[in-house]
Amino acid sequence: MIKIAVDAMGGDNAPVEIIKGAVESIKEQNAHILLVGQQQVIETELKKYHYPEEKIEIVPATEVISTEESPTNAIRRKKDSSMVVGLNLVKQKKANAFVSAGSTGALLTGALFLVGRIKGVERPVLGTCLPTKKGFTFLVDSGANVDCKAKYLEQFAKMSAVYVENMFAIKSPKIALVNIGAEKEKGNALTKEAYELLEQADLNFIGNIEPREIPFGEADIVVCDGFVGNTILKLSEGLSMALLGMIKQEITVGYYKFAAAVLKKPFRNLKKKLDADEIGGAPFLGLQSLVVKAHGSSNAKAIKNAIKQCMLFAEADIVTKIGEKIR
Repeated sequence: MIKIAVDAMGGDNAPVEIIKGAVESIKEQNAHILLVGQQQVIETELKKYHYPEEKIEIVPATEVISTEESPTNAIRRKKDSSMVVGLNLVKQKKANAFVSAGSTGALLTGALFLVGRIKGVERPVLGTCLPTKKGFTFLVDSGANVDCKAKYLEQFAKMSAVYVENMFAIKSPKIALVNIGAEKEKGNALTKEAYELLEQADLNFIGNIEPREIPFGEADIVVCDGFVGNTILKLSEGLSMALLGMIKQEITVGYYKFAAAVLKKPFRNLKKKLDADEIGGAPFLGLQSLVVKAHGSSNAKAIKNAIKQCMLFAEADIVTKIGEKIR
């Protein structure tokens, strides 16, 4: 049975929403959940639910890493934190994957130091699904590597191609390089060199893409360094929330209230397409085991979907396939 370790103490809504999501996940999937954290707190929360008790196991951890702490210091000093204990479970092959909504910096630092890279991988990469007109685009890097070399971007593309092809059944996914113009000669030294490498790689590389074109879904994967990617991600999140709020405000004023009732279903469908909780979390690719970073404000639905993502990842043996692609 596939075992998924979950950081019960990480995130704004821990432990309530984290544990609720874990319980909901085992009702839909044949998973074994290892809830990592303060035992008494987890036991008290679990008493609220009826579930197959043999599918959830508590792994005690007395400490919690906060978002205010230095990532490196926290990982080194808090060895009995829910995050470090959870990462060690995947390192020791006692779990197939680890999910946490805790500190992003600490999780990425801990994953790199404790879980380790797949042989040949220069830098593991954080990928995020962005909603588009055609479905979604997988954005890499979305924040793990601020400073990059062209070789890193090439590897990001290769790892993402394996992930998208196996997780979403998109054969030969279209890959684009984020740039300030579509022409090959545009960009800085990094993007120009990366373009050359991607053009020569065994990938379905379609060239440069400007950020304004990403929401139209012409590429299945968009590649960039972590600084650019995280900026794109946060702008997209803010813009989605602002647009939804503006639309709701407009259709619930005056005579438009009558139209609001008619538009309720399509508006709900649009909100679902823009909802990050539908994906569950961002995978950290290139490690010897899967680590998923759930959003800090993740609710039960997000955690349930993050666990589902881990199940699919393990079943597809993506770690092995990435290793074969990078060699």
